[in-house]
Amino acid sequence: MQAENLVGGQELLCINTEKVYDWILNEASFDLSLNDLDLPVNPVTGTQLECDDIDLDTVSCTVAPAEIDPIVVLDRENQVFMLDGEEVTLQLVNIRKNFEVTIFVNLVAELGGAQVEVGSADFTRCEQVILCAPTGTDINVTFTDLDCFVCTATCDPGTTTEVDELDVTVTVRLCQSIQSTFPVTLELEAAFCEPRDILPFPPCPAPTMPAQCPVVFPNSNGNNR
Repeated sequence: MQAENLVGGQELLCINTEKVYDWILNEASFDLSLNDLDLPVNPVTGTQLECDDIDLDTVSCTVAPAEIDPIVVLDRENQVFMLDGEEVTLQLVNIRKNFEVTIFVNLVAELGGAQVEVGSADFTRCEQVILCAPTGTDINVTFTDLDCFVCTATCDPGTTTEVDELDVTVTVRLCQSIQSTFPVTLELEAAFCEPRDILPFPPCPAPTMPAQCPVVFPNSNGNNR
C-alpha cells in the first residue's frame, strides 16, 4: 500500500462486512383456520366464560415470528435461466417460516368489556424464491410488515361438561426482504471519523420573584404595618 499517495487525512483501510449477492422484496397473504379454541376463564370473576359472555364482533389477532427457528432454509437447487439472451445459473431456495398467532376477544358490556386472550397457535408456511445464492451464502429474511385480521368468528356452545369453543379464520399478510449474503473483507480509501464537539450546559437561571398580588395583600385599609 502506498499511503503516501493519499491526501486529506485518508488511509487505505480493510473492513469486514457482508456482500449482498441478491436481494428481493415480496409480499404474501394466507388464511388460517383456528378451531376448537376453549374460551378462557373470566379474569375478573374466575368463572368459565360462555358464548353469551363475549362479543364476537371484537375478535382480533396478533401474529409474530416463532421464538425458535422463525426462518429455516430447507435446501437450494441450481436452476438455469435465460436472462437477456444468456444462460445464468441461479438457485431455487426453499424456505420454511414459523409463526405464532394469538386470538383475543372482548367481554360483553355487562361484564365490563375487557379484552381477554383466548389462546395461541403455531403455524408454518413454506415458499420458494429464486436468488443468486450459491452454496456458502446465507439467506436472511426480514419482515418489514407482519399483520393479521379476523375474517370470521363463531362460538360453539358446549354441554354441561364441555367448555364453549371459538372457531376463527384469520388472514395473515406479510411483507418481507430476502437477501443472500456472504462475509467479505474490503479494502477502501477512507478517513477516520472524529467525535463531535461537546455541547455546553445551559447557564444557571437568575433568581426570579414570584408574581405579586398587591390588590389583595397588603390590604388597603392601612393596617398592614
